[in-house]
Order: sequence, then C-alpha cells, then structure tokens
Amino acid sequence: MAVERLSSIIGHLKPAGNSGLSAMETTRVDWYNSTQKNPDDVVITLALRTPLTKAAKGGFKDTKLDYIVYSLLKELVERSKLDPALIEDVCLGNVNDEKAAYIGRAAALAAGIPHTAGSSSVNRFCSSGLKALQDIANQIHAGAIDVGVAVGAESMTFGKGDLEPFHEQILKTQEAADCLQPMGQTSENVGDDFGITRQMQDEYAVESFRRAEAAQKAGLFDDEIVPVTTKVKDPKTGEEKTVTLTRDEGPRYGTTYEGLSKIRPAFPQFGNKTTGGNASQVTDGAAAILLMRRSKAIELNQPILAKFCGATVAGVPPRVMGIGPTAAIPKLLKQFNLNISDIDIFEINEAFASMAVYCLKTLGIEHEKLNPRGGAIALGHPLGATGARQVCTILSEARRTKKKILVTSMCIGTGQGMAGLFVNEQ
Repeated sequence: MAVERLSSIIGHLKPAGNSGLSAMETTRVDWYNSTQKNPDDVVITLALRTPLTKAAKGGFKDTKLDYIVYSLLKELVERSKLDPALIEDVCLGNVNDEKAAYIGRAAALAAGIPHTAGSSSVNRFCSSGLKALQDIANQIHAGAIDVGVAVGAESMTFGKGDLEPFHEQILKTQEAADCLQPMGQTSENVGDDFGITRQMQDEYAVESFRRAEAAQKAGLFDDEIVPVTTKVKDPKTGEEKTVTLTRDEGPRYGTTYEGLSKIRPAFPQFGNKTTGGNASQVTDGAAAILLMRRSKAIELNQPILAKFCGATVAGVPPRVMGIGPTAAIPKLLKQFNLNISDIDIFEINEAFASMAVYCLKTLGIEHEKLNPRGGAIALGHPLGATGARQVCTILSEARRTKKKILVTSMCIGTGQGMAGLFVNEQ
C-alpha cells in the first residue's frame, strides 16, 4: 500500500496542463518520490556508530569528544573503501561542546579526509545528528557536493549543559521563558497535562529494556557498532588501562515493572512520575553516515543501503517539548501523501517515557513498529548523536526484516520536533 501511495505522489500533486506546479515545486516532488530511482537521489551507503557508554562512569568517561569522532570517522573511511579525497564536506551535530566546529574539522583531517573537504557543526539539540544528515543531503540535492559525511556525537561526561537566564525583555514572553524549563520539568508537564501516569511510563520503560536486552543478546546491534579502543582510568587508583569497547552499556537485563516502580522520582520539585528508570540514560557516543548522489554511488560501486527522501521540523510549546514528534511526523507524512499505517518502522527518541507514551498513543502507532530494538531509555541518549544513531539502528533493522518505509523522529528541547523519511533498498 505504501509503495503504491508513494508512486502516486506526482500524480496527486501535479495537475495536468500548464497550470501545474512551479519548477521548484516539481523538483521537490521529484526528489521526494521515493519509489523512483533517480540518478540525482540522495542515498546512504554506510551507517556506523560507536558503542553507547554510560556518562561519567562508562567506557568513554576518560575519552574526549575529539577522539570519539576521530575514531568513528577513521573507521568509516576504512570500511567504505572510498578514496577520502572524494568526500567534500563533513557536518558534525553536537549540543554541548562549544568547540564542536574545531573538533569536527580536526577529527576529519586526522582520520584521513584531506583538507580539500569542508567541515561544519550544527546544533538542533537532540536532533543535531539528523540535522547534520539533512544538511549534507540538501547540499547533494542542490548540486553543491556529490559526497558528504554526517556525524552526530556527544560526550555528556565532558559536555557543559548549564543555562544562563535570558534577558528580562525576553522573559516577559511566557513561551520564551519556558525554554529555560529543565527537561525533567517538561516531562512532568507532559505527564500532568495529558494524563500519562507513572504506571504507564514504567510499563513502557520495561518494554524498552526488554527489547534492548533481546536485541543485544541476539547480536542485532553488531552490524551497526564499530569497536573503539581507548583508555580508562581506575577512579580509585588512577591506573590507566587500554580497553576496546564493543557493545552498549545501557541495557539492564532482567528489568521488571516491580523494580522500576520502586525507584524514587528524579525531579520531586516538579512531579512524581519521571525517574531514572523511565527516562533516557545520560550517555557518551557517536554515529556517522556516508551520503552521496546515487549516480556517484553507482560509479564508485558503493552499496546503496537506503534513499533519504526528506526531513522536516515543526514547533510545539516549549513546556511540553517532548510531544514534538506528534507535530513533525504528520507534517512529514503529509508531504509524501502517506499515513501512519504506511510506515513499516518508526524510531522515536525516548527522551522520557512520558513523551514516548504520548507520541505512541496520539499518533496511533502500532507498538511493535516503534523502536523494535528498544530506545534511549535502555540504550542511552547522547544528545547530539541520537538523531544519527537512530538512522544506523533503523537501517540495520530494515535490512534484517526487509521492511521498506522508515521514519525517524526526535523531540527537541525548547519545543520542536524533527522527522526524516527513508526507503530501505537492501
């Protein structure tokens, strides 16, 4: 049904005669027509990520962001077997490191990508990795480049997330002032405003842990994770040892509702429903995606994993920022004349169980289609990385299950949602 619907996009949107779409609109529709394989399509040829480790106490606790990004880019260059001189731009999505632009450039050079390639950084909060992918894809679509790399990366161990008060003139606007609300407070707002109870949140979290445990035990993450060798210091002795990180540290095997229900509220000053057991874990990690024009991928004999069709952003009230996907996903699907039922797999960031439950119910998504390997509650949520990490995970799951139409979406601090549409070609 979804394929037939996608194939009719142009027919629905392009009236007969000379009164049809403008040239720009026609180009947009052609680019988004996901069932057609056009030489100018933007395609993904490789998607890799590091293991996700516990911030401040996990495998990357003594590793700065620059080395994490460098290690991943070096592996991407080697695994792609691509002449790195063909890479024309690298975009790093990151939230909390003020030197992200420097880090992205230096890490790319050290990884073997020559100085002829450009580099930049973007910050759209939790969707920064997806925003980086969109920026590279837009450049390819516009003809500015043929090959580029999108990275999402975050060290929450070293990142500084402190907020300073806004100017008093800005604070006179309530929604502007709400942008300063802590994320835990916004989660409690979602629970209070929309009746998402503590029980509902804990039950959702248990399922996230169960799915992540099952996926990890079955080795389902293995094809998306690249091992990273780094150094870790013993917090008691200061002794440094070399370790190779190969798997996510977040999944807690055997998690039960009874166990989660005993955890104290994490933000008692705001409410009693959000806990350390039903919210995303604080995490370090990175993900990288190699994109190119389809004609270039064919010329270079690169495997085409998926077509990137497009992405969009939509705003919601900052005080309930977690509901962002319920605005972004319908907006995206409307552009493609698709329905929720047409989508085979969804990846939505589980910043908090409150927002995940709300999005699941409000959008009417079948739960088995949403985060089939678990989400950030179990795996962790390195802020700038998650938007790109979700792409790695959803493409891996699509290859395994032969699912076709894929959507990733993020809730974003300050009240936004972002969503992207992909078509599996494996």
